[in-house]
Amino acid sequence: MALDVANTVVLRFDPQRRIDRFADFAAMDSFADAANLYGAERERFGPLGPARPEDRKSLLELREATDRHVRAIIRAEDRPYLLADLLEAIAAILRRTPRRGSSVALDAATAHSALSLVANPETDRLKICPNCEWLFLDRSRNRSRTWCDMAVCGNRTKARRHYRRNREETQP
Repeated sequence: MALDVANTVVLRFDPQRRIDRFADFAAMDSFADAANLYGAERERFGPLGPARPEDRKSLLELREATDRHVRAIIRAEDRPYLLADLLEAIAAILRRTPRRGSSVALDAATAHSALSLVANPETDRLKICPNCEWLFLDRSRNRSRTWCDMAVCGNRTKARRHYRRNREETQP
């Protein structure tokens, strides 16, 4: 969940094409609905509800702290203050988020997921997709997964490589 939320910024490092899927609060609310259907942690949290309007800013801060911290881990950068920033963002949400009946708010579920990510000793399974730069957790047995999604990024990369190879063969 935490990585999915971090990936709601598409083309994060391309200012001209960058898209923030949470810029529209309705999209943030619909993300909770989609996570109920497709999220990897849906059994863990039960039904997700949207973040309360007053908690949306905290969710965005958590998203950015998660992204910075995970990228630093993957790149083996020694920046311990990023862990402190992430833990502060998690704590800010968990301190004030009430449990509403049987559902958990998106921000609280994301905070719990980020906390699990921090406690996970298998940081070598965290990766950055070389095509889209999304963060993902490599759950393959031999830890050899390369792309966030083979059907999207993997196929694009392979198609590009095939196109280049064919073009080189046809040139004199």
